Amino acid sequence: MKQFVASCLDGCRWGTGLLMALVCMLTLTGCGMFGGDEEINAPAELVKFKPTLRIKKAWSKNLGDSAENLRLALVVASDGTTVFAAAHDGRVAAFDADSGKRHWLKKTKLPLSGGPAIADDVVVVGSSNGDVIALDAADGHEHWRTAVSSEVLAAPALTSDIVLVRTVDGKLVALDINDGSEVWFIQQSVPRLSVRGTGEPVVVGDAVICGFDNGKLAAYNLSDGSVLWDILLSPPSGRTEVDRLSDINASIRVVGDDVYVVSYQGALSALAIESGQVLWTREISSHSGIGVDFNNLYVSRDDSDLIALSRRAGREIWRQDSLSYRDISAPTPFGSSVVVGDYDGYLHWFDAATGVLQDRVRAGGERITTAPLVVNETLFVVTDGGKLFAFRDRTPKDES
Repeated sequence: MKQFVASCLDGCRWGTGLLMALVCMLTLTGCGMFGGDEEINAPAELVKFKPTLRIKKAWSKNLGDSAENLRLALVVASDGTTVFAAAHDGRVAAFDADSGKRHWLKKTKLPLSGGPAIADDVVVVGSSNGDVIALDAADGHEHWRTAVSSEVLAAPALTSDIVLVRTVDGKLVALDINDGSEVWFIQQSVPRLSVRGTGEPVVVGDAVICGFDNGKLAAYNLSDGSVLWDILLSPPSGRTEVDRLSDINASIRVVGDDVYVVSYQGALSALAIESGQVLWTREISSHSGIGVDFNNLYVSRDDSDLIALSRRAGREIWRQDSLSYRDISAPTPFGSSVVVGDYDGYLHWFDAATGVLQDRVRAGGERITTAPLVVNETLFVVTDGGKLFAFRDRTPKDES
C-alpha cells in the first residue's frame, strides 16, 4: 500500500498552508484516491521482549513548534562536539553534544524544511519558501540568505567553497559558501506525480552525487556542474501514475569506492563511484532509506520491514518484520546495533548481526521521520514534534 505518496506537480513551489495541508492529507491517507482499492494496513502492535541493552535518555531539548505529518527533512548535524538542529517555526540551535547545554539560538522567522548541515564553521538550512540561510557555527549570527527556485526538502551538502542544495522542482544548485551567490545549477525533469521529499546530495572528492524524482542518479563536477556520469537507475513502469513513481528520495551512502542507493518502487543498488557502473541490484523499494557499516547495508522497506544485506554482494542476512507498517525511519548503525524510529516516537534497537530486538525507548509521542545521528557514543534524534533527544547505552560492559 502506497501510504505516503504525496502529489507533487511539475514546477510547483511548495510552502502555502493549503498545499502543505493537501500534501499531509495524501501522505496520511494513501493512494486510494488515485484508483487503488487497497485498504491501509494497520501498524504492527509492539511485541513484548526482554531487553538486552540499557538505553537511557541523556538529555532532551524543545526546539520549536511541531511539524507533525509535514514530512520535512529536519535532521541533526554535528561537528563532533556540538550538535545543531532546527524547527519548522524557524529556530536553529546549537547544543553541547555531551551535556545538552545550549550555545546559541537563532530565530530565522522562516518555515524551515531542510537541514541543518555544517562544514568549516558554517551552518546551512533551507525553507519551504525556497530560502537558503547560512549561519555562523560559533554564535549563530547570519552570514547570508538567498532564494532558490522552490522548497528545500533535503539537508544541503557543504564543502569549503560551495553549498549544494536540492529543490523540489528537480534542481541541484551550487551556491558560493561565502555570499550565497549562484555558481551553477542543473535541472532534471520532474514527473507530474512524485513522492514528497528529495534526496540530499553527497560530496565525494571533486564530485557531487545526487538522485532525482525521475529515477536518475548522477555525478557532477563540483567546480562547474558538468556531468561525470548519470544512469537511469529506477525506470518508471506501470499503467498508472502511482505505479510509475520511481523517486530517489532516500539518502545516498558511500563506502570506499562504492555508492549505495535505493529508490521508491525500484531497487537497492551498489555502483562504482568512478563510473556509475552497477555492481549489483536487489528489488527492494524504500522511501525512508538505508544505513551502512563496514560489512552490511540496512534498509527500511516501504512496508517497514528492516533488512540487512551484505555490502559486497547484496546477499540478505536477516529480515525483521516486527515493525510492519509502523513507517520506520532510515536505519542508523550504533555500536553493534542498528536503530530505527517510527511513527509513534519509538526508537528500536536491533542486533546488527542477527536482527534480534535489543531495546526500545520512546522519544516523546511524535513521529520520527529522519534517521538518527550517532556522535561518539551518543545517538541523537529529532521528532516531528520539534524536540531533540540524546540517548546513550548504559549497559554494563560485562552484559553487552
